[in-house]
Amino acid sequence: MTHAIAADGLRKRYGNTPALDGLDLTVGAGTVHGLLGPNGAGKTTAVRILTTLLRPDGGTARVAGFDVVRQPADVRRSIGLVGQHAALDEVLSGRQNLVMFGRLHHLRPAAARVRADELLDRFGLADTGTKPVGNYSGGMRRRLDLAVGMICSPPVLFLDEPTTGLDPRGRTEVWEAVRALVAEGTTVLLTTQYLEEADQLASRVSVVDAGRVVAEGSPDELKSALGGDRLDVVVRHTADLPAAAAIVGRAEGVSGAVSGAVSDGVSVDVDADTRRVSAPVRDRSAALPEVLRALDAAGVAVADIAVRRPSLDEVFLHLTGTRKDARKESAA
Repeated sequence: MTHAIAADGLRKRYGNTPALDGLDLTVGAGTVHGLLGPNGAGKTTAVRILTTLLRPDGGTARVAGFDVVRQPADVRRSIGLVGQHAALDEVLSGRQNLVMFGRLHHLRPAAARVRADELLDRFGLADTGTKPVGNYSGGMRRRLDLAVGMICSPPVLFLDEPTTGLDPRGRTEVWEAVRALVAEGTTVLLTTQYLEEADQLASRVSVVDAGRVVAEGSPDELKSALGGDRLDVVVRHTADLPAAAAIVGRAEGVSGAVSGAVSDGVSVDVDADTRRVSAPVRDRSAALPEVLRALDAAGVAVADIAVRRPSLDEVFLHLTGTRKDARKESAA
């Protein structure tokens, strides 16, 4: 298969409220594809349709080569689903949980035990497999939950916010487990609230808003579309923010800046909470020294200054915020 998941024009309404409004999505086989969007954007509805838990009102979708409406049983045999909350018995050990789920998937007792041992080893849980799940850390539980999703070695795995509530160590453990799965050929559709997570794991990202995909590409492509590099200036005193913003906006290397003034095309972001001024730059070698000289001449005390790539968080906020503002203007 070229595409493990292919959706075309998916539509779904709850009463008079559209949840999906012509969503298109293609996920390449053997990749991690991130599905991002604000609350209410339609991510969960899309996943429920793709996993046959919900019937679409319109459009088509195929998962692992099977139509989700006409061949739901084939789709279910081809997928694993790991939800936000681990569906584990905390009294049973990790191995006993895996054996139980293996039996629920109609494996014979001996085959379920063999598969449980394979998965414990694969997800780095062999040493703790005999301990009750109630004694597991958050990261260990999520890795065991991933193992449950792989009981029957499905070619496509859906992960719904897999690291919610985990500490940094737990998140790293889950990321390593996901990378190992993909290295062995599993396709992963990942929904997450952590933009860093999509940046770390996904080779492509679809940004969903108001039931449609509003942008798609690799994390680097989406960042580049926002304007390439960005200049960050952190001032020591909040009162200096207006002066710093004016200086950054006039800098020669800043995108859209013109000599002596801030053009309409310059997007200078000011965050009073962090005392940060940020703007896209087209020429880092010109912008950085010029801004430093101008800040020093104006007597603006600087705590930090750097040129960096835009973050996926900024891409997300730019895309969804712009559409939100457009909807408000349309309604007005």
